[in-house]
Amino acid sequence: MSQITLVRHGQANSQARDEQSYDKLSELGHQQARWLGEHFDASGERFARVYSGTLRRHRETAAGIGTERHAELVLDERLNEIRYFDLAHLALEQHGLAIPQGREEFARHSVRMIGMWRDGQLEDTPESYDHFMTRIREAIDEIAAGKGRALVVTSGGWIGVALAQLMELGPQQMSLMMMSVMNTSVTRLQPLNGQLMLAQFNALPHLETVQRQFARTHI
Repeated sequence: MSQITLVRHGQANSQARDEQSYDKLSELGHQQARWLGEHFDASGERFARVYSGTLRRHRETAAGIGTERHAELVLDERLNEIRYFDLAHLALEQHGLAIPQGREEFARHSVRMIGMWRDGQLEDTPESYDHFMTRIREAIDEIAAGKGRALVVTSGGWIGVALAQLMELGPQQMSLMMMSVMNTSVTRLQPLNGQLMLAQFNALPHLETVQRQFARTHI
């Protein structure tokens, strides 16, 4: 079993209200990724394997980090985020749940929307809740079984669910965990006695200086 380093993508188009518009890094998002790559290089971090979701914001973040300096990038659709805006529009159309505008509203909205999705109250969803949960668990298990330290570029919701599964959190705690993951943050899963443990969560070593604190973003 190998150590896994999870990285959330850089800041995307935070003004977007649909999947396609959201799926690209902002100028700051590109800079966040470059700073993280520079931090990995300066601290001597090396990864034997590198994985990324197939979404544009994932691939742009991996490119900014410079993952080619570590290993060939493996693209895996199982690392993709839930289609949040698609689900949000279904929740609006079918239950009148207003689409949020700010971070605090997103946190409250996420808990309710994911609850509807989990309980089968949303029709014609792009993916079932059970399928989303299963593909995350299968991807983590497969990557953990490989040899050498692995870097995984994915999304905040994906990371939150992976940790909730690892720590056996309930639905509300899982939703809050999904919302807490910051852009280009580093989360590490470390093997111990044949299973993974959380060794580091939501770290921003590349944004610690006063001059870079402005770059700490959630959305």
